[in-house]
Amino acid sequence: MGWPSALIAGAMLAGQLGSANAHPGFSIEASRHSTRLARPIAVFGPDQRAPLPANLLPMREKLGVLFNVMQRTVCTAFCVAPSIIGTAAHCLYKTNGEKAPRLTEFWFARNYDAVRDYARVAGYRTGASAQSVIAGSSSLSTTPPIAATKDWAFVRLSSPVCSKGVFDMEAIPVEQIIEASKAGRVFQISYHKDYKQWQPAFSRPCAFGRSFENAPWSTIAADFSGSEDLLLHRCGTGGASSGSPLLLDTPQGIKVIGINVGTYVQSRTVLRDERTTERTAGIALANTGVASAAFVGQFSTFRDAHMLGSVSAIRELQERLQKIGHYKGAIDGTYGPTVKLAIEAYEASLSLPATGLASDNILQKLRSTGPIATGKTR
Repeated sequence: MGWPSALIAGAMLAGQLGSANAHPGFSIEASRHSTRLARPIAVFGPDQRAPLPANLLPMREKLGVLFNVMQRTVCTAFCVAPSIIGTAAHCLYKTNGEKAPRLTEFWFARNYDAVRDYARVAGYRTGASAQSVIAGSSSLSTTPPIAATKDWAFVRLSSPVCSKGVFDMEAIPVEQIIEASKAGRVFQISYHKDYKQWQPAFSRPCAFGRSFENAPWSTIAADFSGSEDLLLHRCGTGGASSGSPLLLDTPQGIKVIGINVGTYVQSRTVLRDERTTERTAGIALANTGVASAAFVGQFSTFRDAHMLGSVSAIRELQERLQKIGHYKGAIDGTYGPTVKLAIEAYEASLSLPATGLASDNILQKLRSTGPIATGKTR
């Protein structure tokens, strides 16, 4: 017998878009006459999701939905800078083995229920959207070793739609988050497909822990990579809640201490006879999140980076990375996964955090290695 584990990292997949037109004025619709589509992903015990209390109503200005009409997917996303939002990486790239959508297909609608302030991923007009995203991974494993703690992303938007306010983020040790949850200080705000026609919901208190019924931490930790930054919680989640902020009420104000990304499920395989086995229905043990400690440093670098904006600059970047043996792709002036990996390798060689960002700072460092050979003879 065994207990195969998996992460349902597709809370967004229950989200359905009601319009085929990706422009301001579209609507996300949940049928009022059918319960078939209104299904919670993981609610533990009584459903405690509720409307935002009066003192948290201003939070709506910092929250929105990230949607892709072509893929018919919806996630929650939250403002962290005037032109930057945070969300779950799988909302943008799906998971390992799935074909990733085009970043140019995504829209963000801030305060969806009331304002619907829209923006697209920066660079969508020029095909440079890949340079406008930083993520823990673009190829996430949902079976052991589960990569939940890499399921984070930040997206630079085409316009500053987050000018009404942003969330502060703070890296707090997981043990402190668990203790704060016992005092009722940790909560979640999110959009849910099955909750009140796309109004943001408030989940509090949220129970955070390491071990759960019949699942000790030693067993759970073995299923995840980077388990030191894993948050296991029982906030109520529904379709489209992936990417929502996990929040802590501190004396300095409300801080993002993590991102909700999926649900941890275990199922048991039973040996029926010498030839056949049967897997029982999966048991949802807890929802999963990634602690801010896994990404606040990367976010700061991304926020402050001056990205290369021209084909010629990217081409020079490729040539210089090729010169020192980190890049073997085409010198075509486009930023993609091969360039990103080459930059990460170069950053690692300098003992820098691996961001993969095509920034002016990286190009300047590469220029210090010397001139590029032109291949011309005198």
